[in-house]
Amino acid sequence: MNSTFLRSLSTIVILIASCAGAVAAEKSGAAKPSLKSALTFHAAFDGSADANYSRGDRRVYTAADRTKRDAAIAGLPAAEVVRIAQNEGRFGDALEFRQKTKSQVFFRGGDNVGYQPQNWQGSVSFWLRLDPDKDLEPGYCDPFQIYAQAWGEGNLFVEFSKDHNPRHFRFGIMAVTKFWNPQNRKYEEMPEAERPIVPVHRTPFRRDRWTHVLVTFANINSGKPDGRGTLYLDGQKQGSFTGWNNTFNWDVSKSALTLGLNYTGFIDDFAIFDRELSDPEVQAVFALPKGISSLDDAR
Repeated sequence: MNSTFLRSLSTIVILIASCAGAVAAEKSGAAKPSLKSALTFHAAFDGSADANYSRGDRRVYTAADRTKRDAAIAGLPAAEVVRIAQNEGRFGDALEFRQKTKSQVFFRGGDNVGYQPQNWQGSVSFWLRLDPDKDLEPGYCDPFQIYAQAWGEGNLFVEFSKDHNPRHFRFGIMAVTKFWNPQNRKYEEMPEAERPIVPVHRTPFRRDRWTHVLVTFANINSGKPDGRGTLYLDGQKQGSFTGWNNTFNWDVSKSALTLGLNYTGFIDDFAIFDRELSDPEVQAVFALPKGISSLDDAR
């Protein structure tokens, strides 16, 4: 090939790449107003653990344990347990869980999580930084859970498994127990295909990098076996489950978004949307240059 041809070919490649980047940027920009309007909750953890935006109570609370949320006090536990870690975040500061604790750090549910008594759908987005196999103590660990008066009345969560090596990461939605587990079998003894979860057996989580987690869900409280959920890591779909009757029996006044249950590591830029995001929207959220705060540019 002569040099003139190679220069022409190089120019074409650059033009194609530039066009592709422009299209991606245009799509991301076009998605911002829609994502902003769907936002129900956002905690950036910059200087404070209280939410930056919420449709309900913005304050973070601490309860002595999961049974004592009614007596919770506003604020985080003692700093040696949970703290705002300055300049440690994916964007700015981060929420750091420094050791396993029985205390529950949570936000009020209801409007903050976009709950609907019929056909509830939504998406949850956040970033994690940890090495699960070195940082977590034995037992289940849930970076977040959403449930109300009792676990068996309906819940959704992400978790690190309790005793696998390496530890599995899973997204699950469990309806009222009689709907998803009528024989009341033990959770870990059930085949994965018979549990309403997306499992990831080998994960990208590390101490020296942030991993983006986003889950979507739809048709909770539809009354039909059409409930579904999807898990994404770093913008890439890891799997879905569908065909479940995801009926919840909530006392909404007791609902809560709990963070960092038995967790040791960092959480940043936690957000909830009131609808099931599409694949391109998930990728747009992953690519936001300032995290969820970038959506403010769409106002």
